Amino acid sequence: MCGIVGVLGNHEAAPLLVEALKRLEYRGYDSAGIATINDGALDRRRAVGKLVNLSDVLVHEPLAGKAGIGHTRWATHGAPNAGNAHPHRAGSVAVVHNGIIENFRELRAFLGEQGVGYETDTDTETVALLANYYVSQGLSPRDAAQKTISRLEGAYALCFLFDGEDDLLIAARKGSPLAIGHGDGEMFVGSDAIALAPMTDRITYLEEGDWAVITRTSLEIRDAQGNIANRAVNTIQIDTARVDKAGFKHFMAKEIAEQPVVLQGALAHYINADGTAVTLPDPGIDFTQVERMTMVACGTAFYACMVAKYWFEQIAGIPVEVDVASEFRYREPPVTSGTVALFVSQSGETADTLAALRYMQGKADKIVSVVNVPESSIARESDLALPILAGTEIGVASTKAFTCQLTTLAILALQAAHARGKISAQDMAIKLEALRNMPGIFNQALGIEGKTKKVSRKLAEARDILFLGRGVMYPLALEGALKLKEISYIHAEAYASGELKHGPIALVDKHVPVIVMAPRDSLFEKTVSNMQEVMARGGKVLLITDQRGATEAGMGVWDTIIMPEIDPFLAPILYAVPAQLLAYHTAVAKGTDVDQPRNLAKSVTVE
Repeated sequence: MCGIVGVLGNHEAAPLLVEALKRLEYRGYDSAGIATINDGALDRRRAVGKLVNLSDVLVHEPLAGKAGIGHTRWATHGAPNAGNAHPHRAGSVAVVHNGIIENFRELRAFLGEQGVGYETDTDTETVALLANYYVSQGLSPRDAAQKTISRLEGAYALCFLFDGEDDLLIAARKGSPLAIGHGDGEMFVGSDAIALAPMTDRITYLEEGDWAVITRTSLEIRDAQGNIANRAVNTIQIDTARVDKAGFKHFMAKEIAEQPVVLQGALAHYINADGTAVTLPDPGIDFTQVERMTMVACGTAFYACMVAKYWFEQIAGIPVEVDVASEFRYREPPVTSGTVALFVSQSGETADTLAALRYMQGKADKIVSVVNVPESSIARESDLALPILAGTEIGVASTKAFTCQLTTLAILALQAAHARGKISAQDMAIKLEALRNMPGIFNQALGIEGKTKKVSRKLAEARDILFLGRGVMYPLALEGALKLKEISYIHAEAYASGELKHGPIALVDKHVPVIVMAPRDSLFEKTVSNMQEVMARGGKVLLITDQRGATEAGMGVWDTIIMPEIDPFLAPILYAVPAQLLAYHTAVAKGTDVDQPRNLAKSVTVE
């Protein structure tokens, strides 16, 4: 959500800023802009829509200068228009901001008393106005920025640029991530390391409450109390190929296709060489002492937790509560002894999930996170962080991160079951072997793409679509509906199959496709009964099952997608593939922006 870049370089900053912003497009945005310093003079350019529009502006109105800041904005306060786009400027100050300034009205009132007016609808303009006010009162840029930051309440990542200062950036973070890149006589700022990867592989991550004074040859970081803070310089490894489409039309298509490879890497990380045991990083979890688990996440990660609830309860005998992060802490749930709190987030920076984690600190016996970014805030603030090893995921709609989350959680559930004596060493080895076979089965499953593409052309004509599933397939039905509405903008809902007759069946007619996710498992016959209820009312059923399921129940359905046979325990991981491919090809058929769907952001760093 929003993207920040800053450059103190030896070359023209504008093209570097635009290129870095392109690498942050995956975060979601609706406008963009840059500001530079040239011969001591501050200037900026902004545009609504995609970065190509900003590039067009820069062709006709170029910006010179080797120092600058840039931003992709996802609108919170104020409409997505050029006037509300970042960088915001007030006199001698330009600023870019990710987050929400909660006390901006109070600050506006203070500025109004000083005779300072505002021009935009944004909270961010207040930051620029306040810093410029302090400069006008005789404070240095450094002191003006520090005093401004000290008055802000809310969540923010900030980067300031000052008129007349071509060797100075000031950055700060509270609740939103921010990284500083070290070059050779150059320094950079970015919302994440991906933005900076072409310029440097040496990164310092600001911690909560930090603010930094940056020149081309120096970095001074102070913590929230104003003390000098020596943060580590990390050498990062970012495979630049992972942020290219590699011949695919969309990042989402590429990332769906990458799943066998990334799953193989995740499995090798957690399962020993002979496939008989699980290896977790220190400190591990003593599951014999766990009385219950609380799992918290948002969006697709929440559905991964819903699947994991079945696994932990059914095979490990651990009661599990699953909560959506944006609601969790507001109901102030009591936490009993023996509770493990587990948080799932692709970015590791999801604001609601991070806030829920902080609520559980000091209450839960152990904080565990399942993340894709080991350096993220959620990972750093956990007792145990489990990387999913999905690699960089650019498409806003999560694909390979979801299946890697499920895989990591499945491994953890098996470890819990074995530690608690719920499964034998022999059964454990059998389940782990089934997991190790997953990449090959995924390769087979990707063979359904031609069929899903054909079916999706028909789905693209629908206004409403229903998904059904039972047991562990119910969360997959939810995920399928979410994927479809995220990128195709078709209204889609999912229900537990048994709930159909308690209301949703009223929606069924010949114009509403009903997608049934039903491998031939112990609940298959019950799901088929619900499917027959749909067909009896003229509903069009798309059955997603294996060959045995299709043979038993395929008569009379509108169409069938046949999946490879798999252990029912692992079916929800595999059945993510048809959910993803149906959504993808339906969106392509409708001509929507698959990788950057409207109104959505990849990393949601505001509440």
